[in-house]
Amino acid sequence: MAEFTEVVIVINPGSTSTKFALWKRTGGIKEITVRHQAELLAPRAVEQFEYRRQLIDAEIEPAIEGLKVVGVVGRGGLLKPLKGGTYLVNDSMLNYLKSPECGNHASNLGALLADYFAHKYNVSAYIVDPVVVDEFIDVARISGIKWIERKSRSHALNIKAVVRRAAKEIGKPVDQTRFVVAHLGGGSSIVAVDGGRLIDANDALLGMGPYSPERAGALPIGPLVEKCFSGTITKQELLAELSRKGGLTSYCGTSDLREVLNRVHHGDPVAEMALRGMIYQDVKEIGAMGAVLSGKLDGIILTGGQVHNDEIVDMIRSHIAFLGRVIVYPGEGELEALAEGAFLVIDGNEQAQEYRF
Repeated sequence: MAEFTEVVIVINPGSTSTKFALWKRTGGIKEITVRHQAELLAPRAVEQFEYRRQLIDAEIEPAIEGLKVVGVVGRGGLLKPLKGGTYLVNDSMLNYLKSPECGNHASNLGALLADYFAHKYNVSAYIVDPVVVDEFIDVARISGIKWIERKSRSHALNIKAVVRRAAKEIGKPVDQTRFVVAHLGGGSSIVAVDGGRLIDANDALLGMGPYSPERAGALPIGPLVEKCFSGTITKQELLAELSRKGGLTSYCGTSDLREVLNRVHHGDPVAEMALRGMIYQDVKEIGAMGAVLSGKLDGIILTGGQVHNDEIVDMIRSHIAFLGRVIVYPGEGELEALAEGAFLVIDGNEQAQEYRF
């Protein structure tokens, strides 16, 4: 009798689509994107579960024919802060994701969908390194105002994965490495990683670090406070401007880096200054995180969607090469990172953690 190839089902919900993939230990077998009609999606992500589940169910059956499902892994949602790693999906996690206390984001569906398909195929469900991974050292939490604590919100899934990859590349155990990782995408996370732990980072969503194609980053406090009390903008409008309409979008009217670069090449001074400003703030933050690690680095890792562009990489490298080796891993690799985290547990190389709150 022929042996079936063992795979994990990987589920990554987005705002108007859900990606799922079948992944074996040596790489992906199949990746499918299920598109959703925006008008059929409920306002709260968790209320979209049944609609999305039915569409994925219809696609997944023919896809797994001849394969053996050994686990299901979903993108982690806006859980309470936790240490990095692979977590079993349990009732405590599911109940929190469904509760009004939990923020509203498509990634909250990752664990719920993983739980459904895990029951269907009689295997375990997991999440891996959600955005709320918090491994900050104590001093990194201090903001300068006693009633505000700095939050750890970063592209932890990809950051953890590229650190493991870089450690293997340089031939050192992860727990003996020190990297600055710059995940540069629509939003940017620049992180000091000591022994695999994310000990400090800018807030990739709001209020800290460099601006990006969509995020405003750190801002002068005075003008921001004046805007808040001006009566010309609502709270939700301001939050949208800071998180989705800031950075390059604010200056150039687009978050498309290729378009901005094209404008630069055609002599647009506004686009040139906006791009230079973003790179300037990126390299400042990389240098700051290098200082957090006392300059003792195994390398600086550049990753994320922006890093597909060689021109951007060269601009950054020219400023930071003096800090040490620059390692470039373009893209986000979310599906691969989820599968890798699941197989670490399935193969007994790591113990699954339990979510308790």
